[in-house]
Amino acid sequence: MTHTYQLTGMTCGGCENKVKSSLLVLPDITAVEVSKETNSATISMEKHIAPEILQQALGGAGSKYQITANAHEEAMEETKPWASTYKPILLIFGYVTAISMVASWQDGAVNFMTFMRIFMAGFFLTFSFFKMLNLKAFAESYAMYDIVAKKISSWGYIYAFIELGLGLSFALNLSPVVVNWVTLIVMTVSILGVLESVLNKKKIQCACLGAVFNLPMSTVTIVEDAIMIAMSGAMLVMM
Repeated sequence: MTHTYQLTGMTCGGCENKVKSSLLVLPDITAVEVSKETNSATISMEKHIAPEILQQALGGAGSKYQITANAHEEAMEETKPWASTYKPILLIFGYVTAISMVASWQDGAVNFMTFMRIFMAGFFLTFSFFKMLNLKAFAESYAMYDIVAKKISSWGYIYAFIELGLGLSFALNLSPVVVNWVTLIVMTVSILGVLESVLNKKKIQCACLGAVFNLPMSTVTIVEDAIMIAMSGAMLVMM
C-alpha cells in the first residue's frame, strides 16, 4: 500500500535525504519519496504503519520534521512486476553486455578476456556515474547496510571513487593483475553487507545506483556483485 502524508520542516535537499533515509530504516517500508516543495512524503509499505511510529523515526514530537496524516490519501497500490522494478539495472546490463560483445568480437568470435574487461569497465563507470550525481545521499544509503561504511562514515564517498578508478583502469587496461585483485577484494567485502541485509529480510534501499533510483535490496544486488567477483577471479586465473 502507498500513503501520502504532510511533512513539514524540510528546507533543502539535505533535509529530503535525511528524512528519506530515516524512514527507510523502518521495517515494512519499501520506498519513500519526499518533496520540500509540496511538504509531502509518499511512503510505500507492506502493512500500515501508524503516523506516530513514522514521527518517532524522524526524531519524535520535538523534531524539526513533523509528519501528519491530515492530508493523508491512500492510493491504489499495484504490485510492480519484477522486470519493472529492476528495469534500470536490466537496461544497464543489456547495454553494457551489447557494447562488450561488439568491442570483443575478433576473427568471427568473442574474445572472452576482452569481453570481461570491457564489461567491467562499463559496469564500474556507469554505476559510479549514478553515485556521483548525489554522492552524499549515496554515502548515507550505503552506510545503512555496508559493513565498512557502518564503521567508517567516509567509506561511501571513497567507494564511489574506487569504482570510478576501477572503471577507468579496466577501460585503459592498466595493471590488470593489480586492478583485478582490488576488484575481487572490494566486491567481496561489499557483498557481505548485501548478503546480511537480504538474508535478514531487511527492507532497505539498494545504493548500487546511488540515490537516483529507488531499488529495493534483493538477490539482484547479490547477483550483480557476484558477477564482478566471478569475472575478476576468472581474469586472474586466465592471466
